[in-house]
Amino acid sequence: MTRAADRPNVVLIMADDLGYSDLGCYGGEIASPVLDALADDGVRFSQFYNTARCSPSRASLLTGLHPHQTGIGILTNDDRPVGYPGSLIDRCVTVAEVLSDAGYATFLAGKWHLSSDVWNPNEAWPTRRGFQGFYGTLTGCGSYFWPGTLTRNEQPAEFEPLGREYYYTDAISAEATQFVRRQARDAPRQPFFLYVAHTAPHWPLHALPEDIERYADTFDVGWDVLRQRRMKRLVEAGLVTPGTPLSQRDPSQPAWVDEPHQDWQLQRMRSYAAQVDRMDQGIGLLIDALRETGALENTLIIFLSDNGASNEELPKGTLEQFRRRSDIVRVTTRDGRPVQIGNIPGLAPGAEDTYGSYGQAWANLSNTPFRYYKRWVHEGGIATPLIVHWPAGGLRGGGVVHDPFQLVDVLPTVLEATGASYPAERWGRAVTPQEGRSMLPALRGEPVGDATLFWEHTGNCAVRRGRWKLVSAHPDTWELYDMALDRAETRDLANTEPEMVTGLSRAFDEWATRVGVIPWERTVELHAGRGGTQEDAAG
Repeated sequence: MTRAADRPNVVLIMADDLGYSDLGCYGGEIASPVLDALADDGVRFSQFYNTARCSPSRASLLTGLHPHQTGIGILTNDDRPVGYPGSLIDRCVTVAEVLSDAGYATFLAGKWHLSSDVWNPNEAWPTRRGFQGFYGTLTGCGSYFWPGTLTRNEQPAEFEPLGREYYYTDAISAEATQFVRRQARDAPRQPFFLYVAHTAPHWPLHALPEDIERYADTFDVGWDVLRQRRMKRLVEAGLVTPGTPLSQRDPSQPAWVDEPHQDWQLQRMRSYAAQVDRMDQGIGLLIDALRETGALENTLIIFLSDNGASNEELPKGTLEQFRRRSDIVRVTTRDGRPVQIGNIPGLAPGAEDTYGSYGQAWANLSNTPFRYYKRWVHEGGIATPLIVHWPAGGLRGGGVVHDPFQLVDVLPTVLEATGASYPAERWGRAVTPQEGRSMLPALRGEPVGDATLFWEHTGNCAVRRGRWKLVSAHPDTWELYDMALDRAETRDLANTEPEMVTGLSRAFDEWATRVGVIPWERTVELHAGRGGTQEDAAG
């Protein structure tokens, strides 16, 4: 064990539905000076991967396991006995539990979304999984002005005096900052673990007017020109290999010049950008607190997104079905005005009495240069920005790591940095061994060997080994891509490399059996028997 005085603090910051190229340091137009500065003084990853969806990514991030091993293979539906329980099970341990056992103070500010029951305290709530303090939401999304399932420790907090100025992104930032300052005051020698789980920029498009105004003309040239510009900046930043083709605009979406509602579309993207901007501002307050308390130098900060950009349109399902989702939808504002739910051309998003999303064409921009979106395991669904900052950690400041890693590698990295030990058992039960490997050698510029990476979500499957990636979008057949030359997955080589397809598909099948992947068709059939749809099965 590393001496207590030398052990770093750990801060994990997760954005929600942020695209690969939205941040300034990843080629985007959105102002993100705080995260850009962390990247300049730290390390960026060009090929880091999440698991394509919010709950599975959070489970994998916190446990070092593939989501199917944690009980959360899809989302938080309780599909027992046929499917996944939709809650963290007792065969895995969270990084909060491991670090708490190692003497760390632990706190979560923000979104949990790892329990099928968000109304009654249970063993899958954060306070029962290693977090000594919690302020945030237990469900997946909701109003930024009046969040559903808002909880402080295990008590409802949505009816605390929120005030007219309340905005959830600001509240998350404030709680995280207060925790850092409280630790410096009350336990200055105790290391801490802080998990900051923003809901920004997940829908609904709720943003503050002053933030929206900053983007009054930023996106006026439209998504086609902006995709080209982002691609150029990604290559210049060394994040994408020169010569990599840019994927075509999503064929289901019009060219910008043919878009009939340009003014409204610009309003959508401005609100989305404002949500990201506000998150960056809040992270700035957290960095200020770390610096002012003397903790920044020896704090390992990791920032990433839970999946690629979301192409989801609202409402999901019928309007009446969506309105009944009281955990995520407010049908009135705090002062009793009706909320207009859905993407309605001409209705400017941003205010509390709207509830919309930014749509497929802008999500295609957010995922430049990739194809597909959240839920798929093509690059657009799983590629995320990853920024690591740790001045005392000997990182290659300003560098870019090109080795592929994924979420299961975060926990081993934290354990190596802190000297904490992964347990063989907990609560008298054997714990599933961790799946990943530490990223510290790569962060310090040392060579690392290839690892085989795997994904499965709602029947979408992928495996990557070295430069080769085998991927399928359910129910389609396997596609094969050379990621060294074609990161945007534009040239399918499955027919010309049959032996590679055979070998990688066999590896995928073995992995799926080992980690307990439940066939997607089985879950769909379960929900059909309950009178539900495939979308119901997907959560």
